Amino acid sequence: MTNRIGPRRGLRGPRHAGHTLAAEHLGALPLPVGDDGVIIGTDAEGHPQLIGFHRPAPYDVLLIGGLWTAQVLALRAAATGARVAVETGRTQAWTTLAQAAGAGLECVSLHDVGRVPPTGATVGSPVVVVRDCGMRPPRGRVVSSPWQSVLTLLPYLSPVAPRLMRSSTLVGVQRVSPAEADQTGRILGLARAEIEALPTLADGVTLWVAGGERHWVMTNATDIETGLLGTARRMD
Repeated sequence: MTNRIGPRRGLRGPRHAGHTLAAEHLGALPLPVGDDGVIIGTDAEGHPQLIGFHRPAPYDVLLIGGLWTAQVLALRAAATGARVAVETGRTQAWTTLAQAAGAGLECVSLHDVGRVPPTGATVGSPVVVVRDCGMRPPRGRVVSSPWQSVLTLLPYLSPVAPRLMRSSTLVGVQRVSPAEADQTGRILGLARAEIEALPTLADGVTLWVAGGERHWVMTNATDIETGLLGTARRMD
């Protein structure tokens, strides 16, 4: 992306030609976007929505949702040139993705919980750490830092969810129970209509919250992603 939202801070990130957007469509990019954006889906009007994972400052993302969405984000982050380190207690669920990503290059690596080594993230070699560690992920050895973002996946709300929601720059929430929707709404300051919508969301739909911004996004898989991961689903 040659255009970005917000002031420039620090060095420019790596440049990739994977995603382009006409200038007249820039107003459709309200989510935080850095030098490179990962397309996460479209809004109700069909406008593309992006997340800028590659940043010169620590960046934490929390997704309360399904494995399918986290894996799509991991694949798309790898496609922008990031190295993706997956910390997981269910390696078998990630093995096929790791083998298929990067056309044989080791751009997605798998690690047991608590065993992610230092990644050496730099402006020329950014990293996204995906933490798929269940309902109570331990505090990670590897945390967000310049050019290293961390995406934490929680399948549902748990005792650690409030802390993670408050400490994350960006929070995504997929379909949850009414009780979980009420708790989420209190923490994130959601409107009543947004809270009532959360238990009714279709598979692949996420409410992304960044500060005072809220955006409903539908993630539609490409043919390649569908062949690798199947269709969108909230449950695994």
